[in-house]
Amino acid sequence: MHATTQSDPVDNYTPKAIEHFLNPRNIGEMTPEECSGFALVEDDDCGDQMMLWIRVEGERIEDIRFKSFGCPGAIATCSMATDLAKGKTIQAALDLTDDDVIDALGGIPDQKRHCSLLGIRAIHLAIHDLLMRRLIQESGNGE
Repeated sequence: MHATTQSDPVDNYTPKAIEHFLNPRNIGEMTPEECSGFALVEDDDCGDQMMLWIRVEGERIEDIRFKSFGCPGAIATCSMATDLAKGKTIQAALDLTDDDVIDALGGIPDQKRHCSLLGIRAIHLAIHDLLMRRLIQESGNGE
């Protein structure tokens, strides 16, 4: 008889989190011409990394794409974060928190809570990049 005291790591994730890990939404890149804002974030503690592109028309995020190099928790939370931000206004996307991501996934293991920050930080930084680009354009292309 075989007995084990450890649970399968997948048992610690909700079905929704597993679905977002196995079938992440909004995967891909944008060309510089398509992209309104870009961010690259990294978790210094675990090494997870995320690149995120947004395309904004008016004040609404019309498209959002990401590439994540990390654990299942990082991929699932980045996928959900992009789902939550897509179609939202810039302000509504800035109001998103890591708790919103965790709640939308039905929870994540406590030791993976830091992963939920990756997507939100990337969204906020991509919006910051967009706003800086707008400022430069308004000021006469930096001249």
